[in-house]
Amino acid sequence: MGSFRSLALVLLVVFVAPVAVRGWGVDGHFITCKIAQGRLSQTAVEAVNSLLPEYAKGDLASLCSWADHVKFRYHWSSPLHYIDTPDNLCTYQYRRDCKDEDGVMGRCVAGAIMNYTTQLLDYGKQTSDYNLTEALLFLSHFMGDIHQPLHVGFTSDRGGNTIDVHWFTRKAVLHHVWDDSIIETEEERFYGSNVDDLTNAIETNITNVWGDQVKAWENCSGSQKTCPTTYATEGINAACNWAYKGVTNGSVLEDDYFLSRLPIVNWRLAQGGVRLAANLNRIFG
Repeated sequence: MGSFRSLALVLLVVFVAPVAVRGWGVDGHFITCKIAQGRLSQTAVEAVNSLLPEYAKGDLASLCSWADHVKFRYHWSSPLHYIDTPDNLCTYQYRRDCKDEDGVMGRCVAGAIMNYTTQLLDYGKQTSDYNLTEALLFLSHFMGDIHQPLHVGFTSDRGGNTIDVHWFTRKAVLHHVWDDSIIETEEERFYGSNVDDLTNAIETNITNVWGDQVKAWENCSGSQKTCPTTYATEGINAACNWAYKGVTNGSVLEDDYFLSRLPIVNWRLAQGGVRLAANLNRIFG
């Protein structure tokens, strides 16, 4: 299943020519997929292992940033990482918002999640028109993106990409703060810069702190395999209530912002991981 040869070629280029633009940073996507992989059913584990390239050695998390790195090759994929919503409405509507700059419907991160979920339902058939390895990697990545609040952000500032701030003493844009800086600062201060220790802490909280929320996170209404409208609606609410709140061009973001937003970042990473696992478990049966 899937075209391992073409995927390997893409990944070879990635390692010699990394791309800086991403959603969640590398660690955020790694955490999301690591959480998910620990929650897969045996059937889903077998399907994921069969779709991953052999050199991944069954580690989905190791390839969870692949979709960011192939933007230079798959130019068509860039709009699939985010959703632009009308400024300050703090709502998401599929027909209004899920389209690219040319107005093509479905070309946003919510539409991409639906598309790659549908493609993966071909798994187990004798033939498929889709590259199911790439479908798995795109879906896993986009489930992370849709849970980063500023990937469902305002149109005018491109999800915080044009809001210049200082993260403590360093210049940054607000979007980068949520992709990378909050997670990196958390790792440095509390986990000895060890992403595995942060992942373990979030997994512990999924069991102990958020245990009564997990079933609701996993559920989709009716026979749906995935519910990106729910994820996107939560995302724009978090963007308005936490990411954008109190921030203007030139803001200096220090401990008050970091410590109050840190729980939201960890909560969204946890939701993304739990939901990715639930989606894959539903897809693969």
